[in-house]
Amino acid sequence: MGNSLPEEKTEEELWIQYRKNRDPKIREAFIKQYAPLVKYVAGKVAVGMPHNVEFDDLVGFGFFGLLDAIDKFDPDKNVKFKTYAVTRIRGAIFDELRTIDWVPRSVRQKTREVEEAIGTLEAQLGRTATDQEIASSMGMDEAEYLKTIMKISGTSILSLNDVWFSGDENDKVSIGDSIESPASLNPDVVVEKDEIRRVIVKAINELPDKEKKILVLYYFEDLTLKEIGRVLKVTESRVSQLHTKAIIRLRSKLTNIRKGII
Repeated sequence: MGNSLPEEKTEEELWIQYRKNRDPKIREAFIKQYAPLVKYVAGKVAVGMPHNVEFDDLVGFGFFGLLDAIDKFDPDKNVKFKTYAVTRIRGAIFDELRTIDWVPRSVRQKTREVEEAIGTLEAQLGRTATDQEIASSMGMDEAEYLKTIMKISGTSILSLNDVWFSGDENDKVSIGDSIESPASLNPDVVVEKDEIRRVIVKAINELPDKEKKILVLYYFEDLTLKEIGRVLKVTESRVSQLHTKAIIRLRSKLTNIRKGII
């Protein structure tokens, strides 16, 4: 990524200056500097998307997220801009995809059914349900259940960007925002006076180890599914399957918790 920022000042100094005076020249420099990041995120999102979703459209959607990130970034929060921007860019892409409603209704319905089955079962069992138990509760055999998971795997990524509100409109927390590095995956570190984030992190921690690892590697370490497969010594399609199960299990857990606390 070529540096388009004025050389006489550090990037940190420019952020502080931009926060004070909103200089359009600094904004323009940041846009040029981080435009390649939009293509990078769009490229990651494009993997596994159906053919009717155009890469250029994803880039266009993501650009709104970059502009939003530049306008809202707070250098005092001790978070790198790149980390913050990736979340905003990804969120903007998914917001737009939701608006155009690209997920087939049948897939959406099936996702909901699996999610509800897992939520009900795990609430009854008081532990993580096995594939066999989930399949059985849905009147399927295990192979049929895993086939269903693969069918919905291309759409499950959207769920992670659902926003959970904490108090007011200006204090949004999404599930994706709450996935931290492995060292930070505990409520005390991530809480930041934010009960919702604590709840989300707790739910992530309760996932089976492999599923939790995949979420961290994909959303925090920014690895592709293929790269994660190499790390975990499993096939890319197995990673996709585990990723989908992690998202659905996480959403069902949070839905149960939300009913109780929000």
